[in-house]
Amino acid sequence: MKSALLVIDMQNGFLSPRSPLYIAGAPATVPACARVIARCRAAGVPVVFVTRAYAADGSDVEKPRRAAFLAGGRPLSPGCDEAISAAMPPEFGSAPEDCHIVKPRYSAFFGTELDALLRRLGTERVILAGTTTPNCIRTSCYDAISLDYDVTVLSDCTSSVTAEIQESNLADMARAGAEIVSSDGLVLD
Repeated sequence: MKSALLVIDMQNGFLSPRSPLYIAGAPATVPACARVIARCRAAGVPVVFVTRAYAADGSDVEKPRRAAFLAGGRPLSPGCDEAISAAMPPEFGSAPEDCHIVKPRYSAFFGTELDALLRRLGTERVILAGTTTPNCIRTSCYDAISLDYDVTVLSDCTSSVTAEIQESNLADMARAGAEIVSSDGLVLD
């Protein structure tokens, strides 16, 4: 089965405790994410970085995040402090074959060209890594299932603000049909 790795929102604006969008569990997943990215690249599995970027005035920020964005240094926008910027961890590196998509909302599929890209690549299964599990990972998982992709969620490469929220959301995605495995248990094509 041809797979693609989606790395969602692993950016300073979600990884830094200085950001109002900080996800407490996210920094601990960086090493596992970096290992999976390297492993996928070595195996010829496409790596797609799906990220958020906001306008400096906040006009495109989701309503639930708008107040925190305006009060907290305008993370993920041009001119914000590097610690809360849209930059990704250096551990991820960069490869010419990597794909990059900026999404306007939680789901990696909503309002993006992701589905068209995956279809062109012949993708049958998406492997999800990144943050935040109850929002961006979960909505991307359900949209992928709705679009008839098989879905694998990497439990140690995804994160939430608490362990309880993480486990609950992983269990819900499993009940919806996603495969939940650790990065060590991931079988690549």
